[in-house]
Amino acid sequence: MNENLFSSFITPTMMGLPIVIAITMSPSIMFPSPNRLINNRLISIQQWLVHLTSKQMLSIHNQKGQTWALMLMSLILFIGSTNLLGLLPHSFTPTTQLSLNLGMAIPLWAGTVITGFRHKTKASLAHFLPQGTPLPLIPMLVVIETISLFIQPMALAVRLTANITAGHLLIHLIGGATLALMSISTITAMVTFTILILLTILEFAVALIQAYVFTLLVSLYLHDNT
Repeated sequence: MNENLFSSFITPTMMGLPIVIAITMSPSIMFPSPNRLINNRLISIQQWLVHLTSKQMLSIHNQKGQTWALMLMSLILFIGSTNLLGLLPHSFTPTTQLSLNLGMAIPLWAGTVITGFRHKTKASLAHFLPQGTPLPLIPMLVVIETISLFIQPMALAVRLTANITAGHLLIHLIGGATLALMSISTITAMVTFTILILLTILEFAVALIQAYVFTLLVSLYLHDNT
């Protein structure tokens, strides 16, 4: 129990070099490219889930917004698979790093905003000043809307980081408590172990839900700007 509570969030190194790039690229092995006329069940299920998710997510977009389909589906697959791999023992979850999440959120948000200003300049500028605003409130509302616009990528990154980090901390704490209680009270240890199993199942759901929420919010930002 002398292990640091946040040691699992430290970027792993090998021979003094960070291996986060190799870990970040590892989820791609979970989605092999089909090379047969008739796919096996695993690839068929994967393709069905991708088709179902893309159909639901892109139904609100026009033709210009649907050109982002590959980007959005790659994003949800990357975040979801990375979150799931991070639940394995002695593994590292890149999405617990705020820097990585900001690196995903800021370019995607900037791309949607630039697309809006390029193709819908008047509508994009109109978001800064709601219709019917009293004249004395115009400067204040412009500042508030500008701040809310620039806070969107921060909200995306912090939401993903906080949810994944909180889940890992809870698993770590309850797992440590279970080990400590084994020598004190077997019944209490079994209760905490049951809670640990339920929490792990919940974290599997949270891993997928957070990937969907992150991608859905990017999709909504894109919808507002196309």
